[in-house]
Amino acid sequence: MLIAYDPIYAHPLPEGHRFPMVKYELIPAQLLREGIITENQILKPAPLEEDIILQTHTLHYWRQLQQQTLSDKEQRRIGLPQSPALTLREITISRGTIDCALHALEHGVALNVAGGTHHAFADRGEGFCLLNDFAIASNYLLSQHHVKKVLIIDLDVHQGNGTAALFMGNDHVYTFSMHGAHNYPFHKEVSDWDVPLPDGMNDNDYLRTLQDCLPVLINKVKPDFVFYLSGVDILETDRYGKLKVSAQGCLLRDELVFTTLKKHGIPCAVAMGGGYSTQIKDIVNAHCNTFKAAGEIF
Repeated sequence: MLIAYDPIYAHPLPEGHRFPMVKYELIPAQLLREGIITENQILKPAPLEEDIILQTHTLHYWRQLQQQTLSDKEQRRIGLPQSPALTLREITISRGTIDCALHALEHGVALNVAGGTHHAFADRGEGFCLLNDFAIASNYLLSQHHVKKVLIIDLDVHQGNGTAALFMGNDHVYTFSMHGAHNYPFHKEVSDWDVPLPDGMNDNDYLRTLQDCLPVLINKVKPDFVFYLSGVDILETDRYGKLKVSAQGCLLRDELVFTTLKKHGIPCAVAMGGGYSTQIKDIVNAHCNTFKAAGEIF
């Protein structure tokens, strides 16, 4: 099991923006401390090449990120102040997701400590997302003829609106988003399959819903590769999630996804996505559980 680790997560940000960015350092540290991974399983990705970025994002938007010319309004939409370090971080994350995908094609699974930037559109960023790493990696795999059909399973509590828009009408990528009905983004895009969830959904109802969806997805899409966004903002401790899923329920969700994919022989690259619990330990433990489940099942 290879993981991609972004060593430049700690780009300069105002104090109010730094939590929970620290999780990107704490997750690999905890995985190493618990013996779930070893040092040689950690990849520190290089920055992504421009031609790969431009398979997904517009040249004008990419130049804005390079030249630091985003307007104040565009920065507010993203929720982060622009900086060269932030742009570098985003292209490093996206390269990490591609590297994870290539590793998973050979070994079954790989996980990116960061990633899951599903609110980024072709020509703009939103919701702490500048570049859409799953879209970039999907387009890369397809353009290099590594795969023919990609399934994106997005279980972050927020709809993958950027991903949905980027692949609307694309027969080679199927987008599935199971998210809070009354959560950000308040204007939802149209995924190939959206499953809006009511506020307060508990473990049993959440897992039953997912269990009903997964076999239908596999049989309908017949993917030869899956990108899985394993956001832990579904937790009942999350400040913004509005669901009532326990830490155990979140782990069972991951096990359900991995078991299904393993059963059908489908390789999977994973990105951590969101998590905004008040206690950083709740976020880190839940993300580490995703790694544990992947390692045990694959």
